[in-house]
Amino acid sequence: MVNRSPAHRTGLPQRRVRPRRAHAFLAAGTALVLAGCGAGSASDTSDTAANTTTADLFAPVGHVHGVGVDPAGGSVVVAGHYGLFALAPDGTLVPRQDPPEAAGPDLMGFTVAGPRTFLASGHPAPDDAGTPNPVGLVRSTDAGTTWEPVSLQGQVDFHSLDVGGTSVVGLDATRGLLMVSSDGGRTWQERAALDALDIAVDPSDGARVLATTENGVAASQDGGSTFRDVTGSPLLAFVSWAGDGAVYGIGPDGTVHASTDRGATWQRRAGTESPPQAITAEPGGRLTIVTNDGIHRSTDGGATLARIA
Repeated sequence: MVNRSPAHRTGLPQRRVRPRRAHAFLAAGTALVLAGCGAGSASDTSDTAANTTTADLFAPVGHVHGVGVDPAGGSVVVAGHYGLFALAPDGTLVPRQDPPEAAGPDLMGFTVAGPRTFLASGHPAPDDAGTPNPVGLVRSTDAGTTWEPVSLQGQVDFHSLDVGGTSVVGLDATRGLLMVSSDGGRTWQERAALDALDIAVDPSDGARVLATTENGVAASQDGGSTFRDVTGSPLLAFVSWAGDGAVYGIGPDGTVHASTDRGATWQRRAGTESPPQAITAEPGGRLTIVTNDGIHRSTDGGATLARIA
């Protein structure tokens, strides 16, 4: 169920998703990067080879919507249009769903909630006519092999999800509304209207929420009830809060930024030179980043990056 305050609408539209300005600024940033790097040049054969390899890597996934690291074993998992995939030792992405040859659900929102435990949102698999669309909040406790409904089936499509403290926080893409649950996602409260592309929650304090907007980073210290623009913050597409208090983000141009003061100030780090699709951060400056040209890893807070797939 959803606990609604009088200030919010009581209806839940059944349309898929409305366009958001946040998507527009990401697309604009991506276009600038591609123009600046000379992408698409017929004479650049190395770029052509890399693009072919990348196309093969992400072909089973479709669009990438999220990335995480499973604490049970440390495997990298990628959520996409056709389900959840794990990065194999040979650098390929292997489907987690059962049977593996079947297309999985369209995981628009995704986050790791614990060992082998993930939360997601989005839309049913193509051959799943019995599941409401959107799927609301779903949970997997077997590392993505199967998913079970938790709440909001047929009502809410979260395009960004995160867990912090005792809170699950989701960005309802249809209404541009932040929603918060304090009981694992079973019941929800509506918070601020938010035109953002991504959100991140302090793992130790669910009251602290960051969001990526067309004005830069916006911050909340009251669990998402109110947000303020962070003065001087960079323009970020995606953001992730590490367990040691540091925050990392990546801009539309592929540049990594880091904050050691809960998002108040930011430092520019390395760049991937490729438009981003997702980022996740772990304690000690360990980052996993998905871009248009592959999967990248940093072990020093984004100071250096290495492509791992």
